[in-house]
Amino acid sequence: MEVAETVSSVRGLVEAARRQGKTIGLVPTMGALHIGHVSLIEAAVQQTDFVVVSIFVNPTQFCPGEDLAKYPRPFDADCEICRKAGADVVFAPTADQMYPAENLTWVTVEKLTEPLCGQFRPGHFRGVTTVCAKLFNIVGPDVAFFGQKDAQQAIVIKRMVADLNMPLEIVICPTVREPDGLAVSSRNQYLNPEQRKDATYVYKSLQKCQEMIDAGVTDTQKILTEMRRVLQQVPSIEIEYVSIVDVGTLQDIDKIAGKILAAVAVNIGPARLIDNILVDSNR
Repeated sequence: MEVAETVSSVRGLVEAARRQGKTIGLVPTMGALHIGHVSLIEAAVQQTDFVVVSIFVNPTQFCPGEDLAKYPRPFDADCEICRKAGADVVFAPTADQMYPAENLTWVTVEKLTEPLCGQFRPGHFRGVTTVCAKLFNIVGPDVAFFGQKDAQQAIVIKRMVADLNMPLEIVICPTVREPDGLAVSSRNQYLNPEQRKDATYVYKSLQKCQEMIDAGVTDTQKILTEMRRVLQQVPSIEIEYVSIVDVGTLQDIDKIAGKILAAVAVNIGPARLIDNILVDSNR
């Protein structure tokens, strides 16, 4: 496995692979890798011939007061995880390599970035779409792999790729969960043992949603009320949002019909946690 720290070096490695007729997979990450990331790398290894994992804590997607400075950066451990999972290259640029001058060009996806996390993290998605566009231009992958846990991000990236006719496929891989249901996340390590136990109620609230839809409940407000009731059992949980939205537009809906996205964001101690489920009420 190679480690590339510059744009020119990773391009050279990808070009050499392309000359051998290999398809290119990209797994964009911010490091602090866990089993969720491993599932993305393994999917890339299965579906493409040459896998690049980017490790870059992107400063432009952090809002003021967020955890940019303390975001975990266990680089050597991350590289070992990538090697064991079968990656061919780790692309680990510095901020100066990705943003060598004041950035004046931004990629903005409208409407889809306004609800859910967009209400609470102004500018976040502009940073995500811009850095992903840069990574797609640098690496030139045939397929890029993202996780369902960051559902809004995945939907926004897919729309950007479609709207801008970018020549790649976006694959969304299922959320990976701990045995107790908690979605794996790099930010879980911020939690102490008691907070970690409390965090399981995030998924329990989503299970309540699934349970009510399966029972035939279609009134969204009734479901949201019960989801909030689950979360409010735990004093340490500060609810940011509990939403049920149309999976295509991410707009709130009054009645359950077709495919919906139920999404939750909470703060527990120092950690902001998000989770979601997709439910097809026609199933």
